[in-house]
Amino acid sequence: MILSNIEDIPGKRVVSHLGLVNGNTVRAKHIGRDLMAGLKNIVGGELVGYTELLTESRDLAVQRMVKEAEAVGANAVLNVRFSTSTISQGSAELMAYGTAVVVEDVA
Repeated sequence: MILSNIEDIPGKRVVSHLGLVNGNTVRAKHIGRDLMAGLKNIVGGELVGYTELLTESRDLAVQRMVKEAEAVGANAVLNVRFSTSTISQGSAELMAYGTAVVVEDVA
């Protein structure tokens, strides 16, 4: 599966447009991570626990988007974007979305 955040892929042409596909996950904060984040707010630095949580969430959302694209027969997803939103205090949704297409090599 080809994933791209641009509208086309050099050397390929879109032969079929299959529509919007997406994948998402909702994650809650972990009390241990909150405690460490509170300490980091005092001394400064990267909130590694949250970085890991967001990385895992992004990867899962992309996997789900790819699965949806494969289900409709796509071999690429173009214009891939990410979105986040707060669901409730302490939890957030991360969504990956894009346009499922079939591409082929330019002759």
